Amino acid sequence: MTMRRTQALLILFILCVSSLTAVAEEPKTPSFDPELARKLGADERGMKTYVLCILKAGPNDAKVLGKERDGIFAGHFANIGRLAKEGKLAVAGPFGKNDRSWRGLYIFNVPTVEEAEKLVILDPAVKAGVFAYELTSWYGSAALMIVPETHKRIEKPAN
Repeated sequence: MTMRRTQALLILFILCVSSLTAVAEEPKTPSFDPELARKLGADERGMKTYVLCILKAGPNDAKVLGKERDGIFAGHFANIGRLAKEGKLAVAGPFGKNDRSWRGLYIFNVPTVEEAEKLVILDPAVKAGVFAYELTSWYGSAALMIVPETHKRIEKPAN
């Protein structure tokens, strides 16, 4: 075999192997998981109805200070934890500074505004008038219900 022919065969072999490797590394399209869809309450689009709650500064926000405020917020955070554990709260979190007096949001895993209202009025910060709220129905990905589980895996433990 001539040197040129050997080199050509070697190059052809390398190209074949590298193209096979590239094909093997292509990400696979995720397949539909009917059990997960059922568990999360997803419709055929992978979506479901939630209730979005915007927490705004309430009428007593500036009036409640010190240890009283600390106690109210301890109860507020405990309430968030309880609702998440019960599967009734998909996502919660504060807003940054803004000119709308928006303080935070909840995305409730309930199908109606009426059900969400029964939950939000139990929040100690709402009861104390530190927060007021607005509720509206919202259609979003059923995968939001995996956020709390995933969050536990990425939240660094307290020292």
